[in-house]
Amino acid sequence: MNQLVKKLRRYEIMLRKVANNHLQGDYQSIFKGAGLEFDDLRPYQYGDDIRTIEWKVSAKGHGTFVKTYKEDKDQSVFFLLDISGSQETGGKTRKKIDLGKEIAGVLTLAAVFEGSQVGLVSYSNQKENLVMPSKGPRQAVKIIKAVFNHKNNSLKTDLKGMFTFCLNLIKKRSIIIIISDFIDEGYENPLKALANKHDVVAIQLTDPLESALPSLGIVPLYDKENGKTTWVNTAFGGFSKKIFKSFYADRESLRTLCKKNQVNYLQIGTGQDIVLPLMELFKTRNRSMKRG
Repeated sequence: MNQLVKKLRRYEIMLRKVANNHLQGDYQSIFKGAGLEFDDLRPYQYGDDIRTIEWKVSAKGHGTFVKTYKEDKDQSVFFLLDISGSQETGGKTRKKIDLGKEIAGVLTLAAVFEGSQVGLVSYSNQKENLVMPSKGPRQAVKIIKAVFNHKNNSLKTDLKGMFTFCLNLIKKRSIIIIISDFIDEGYENPLKALANKHDVVAIQLTDPLESALPSLGIVPLYDKENGKTTWVNTAFGGFSKKIFKSFYADRESLRTLCKKNQVNYLQIGTGQDIVLPLMELFKTRNRSMKRG
């Protein structure tokens, strides 16, 4: 475990150095939210989050006004980690589940460094692990152990269930970081509700096999969630092209859903280093914080 924490710490330090170099002193943490305590009203500006509009005041006809907030020093960061069977896709060296665990571990250390309260919900089609928010290095180690040492009770997926569970669990406005491949259906409305109540970040994990399945003839495809093997002719009827189109259509649908609901979206592949993609997330959130 000590070696694991050291590895994650090196990632976290690298991320911080890159952030400071690229943003030249204008760096804000990924965990710096829009603020949770009401402060004042000001006129609406292009790019403001529509969720901050104060409709009662704006309805009086003197212009559109948005609410501003003071930063909450005790803000909470929750990691929602999808650990269902579909996360096992990938090569021998790195699967989506490995990538997701790395990201959760690194950002946990970063959040604790920033002084945030950090919590964890691991989910398949049921609650697998729950660590309520707290501060400090011991909390970071507790979450990292929960992420890397957990053995699943189920391998099935239920994102709708995970989001609904968190809506009922997390009462205070928090930063919620969802780490999943988002391979499921029917989760859109609970995700919208979560985004309406909290500051949400969606990190989608992908693997090249999902979009570029080679034409190998008749091959067995094993569904780990259901424990079934299906034989598929990958060389028949443009199978590979259909897989490619379906993958990108699903990803664009999620990206559009996130954009409409002010959810920060980031896609990371198993073949990528996590530092630069996470840096893009930092930059996106920095820009949105400035507009707010």
